[in-house]
Amino acid sequence: MTAAGEDPGTVLRRDDLVVVRATAIDGVLVVEPRVFSDERGCFVETYRREWVPAGREMLQANRADRTAGSIVGLHYHLHQADYWYVPAGRARVVLHDLREGGPSDGTTVTLDLGVSPEGVPDHRAVYIPPGVAHGFAALSDVTITYLVDGYYNPADELGVAWDDPEIGADWGVSDPVLSERDRTNPRRAELPIDRRPHARLRSGN
Repeated sequence: MTAAGEDPGTVLRRDDLVVVRATAIDGVLVVEPRVFSDERGCFVETYRREWVPAGREMLQANRADRTAGSIVGLHYHLHQADYWYVPAGRARVVLHDLREGGPSDGTTVTLDLGVSPEGVPDHRAVYIPPGVAHGFAALSDVTITYLVDGYYNPADELGVAWDDPEIGADWGVSDPVLSERDRTNPRRAELPIDRRPHARLRSGN
């Protein structure tokens, strides 16, 4: 799926605070929180533990600021789940299911999160379970905050090539700026056997 034609997904939960939707990738959830606005501005609950009932407790919060035209990813973990929210700017999030043998193995999903080109805030967030490769392109200068359910573990910081044709990601930027790590990540077919996620990994919903 591309950002221009996002699948709205299947509603799993709807109440006074949030709509939670499933996506084409098993376990990936898109969270649409309610926005409370008045003449002073707005207030949004961006995360509640109960919105991801099969997930684990989030243990660490991180923030990334990137300049327009940057790409971060694709990264993945065998054990860690992420929860991403874009409070400033606009990012194109690319997700690819690496879990071999799973129901959505090989599926790529793209979401544009943050402020729309028309200046309208988009407060959606995305939950990413282990085994799903994830990255983002900065469509403008952007800030991403992300919660994780494990403390930083370099042994679980893995990557796959951002431009792998098997993944077929549309990043929405040309001539991107990448880190040395992300320029040298292997293609999916080249991932070592012991670093390939499998369907037995928890999905998160």
